[in-house]
Amino acid sequence: MIKDTISTIEKNIQESSSINEEKKKELLGLVDSLKNEVLNLSETHHEKAKSLAILARETTQAAVQTDKNESQFDHLLNSLSKSVMEFEASHPKLVGAVNSICTSLSNSGF
Repeated sequence: MIKDTISTIEKNIQESSSINEEKKKELLGLVDSLKNEVLNLSETHHEKAKSLAILARETTQAAVQTDKNESQFDHLLNSLSKSVMEFEASHPKLVGAVNSICTSLSNSGF
């Protein structure tokens, strides 16, 4: 389930016409980091890892839509960022990966 969700995120990025190739490469690298960290988290907190992956997928889908709903996107972005904060001490790389994705998506302007 988690791998499929991450694959959907990668597909959404790759197929997006609103993201230039340089930004796609950056986002795909960040998603790769996210995948590794979410899979590590799933070993001890499977349901939370699954929720994070789904929320990341929904946030990415909202970000790449050509008719993006800004308030929905902002809400998802904030929810994703807040959802990893409980793992700041135990999984700092996960928090860093999510924060990097959130920053990249919010600064992208697409």
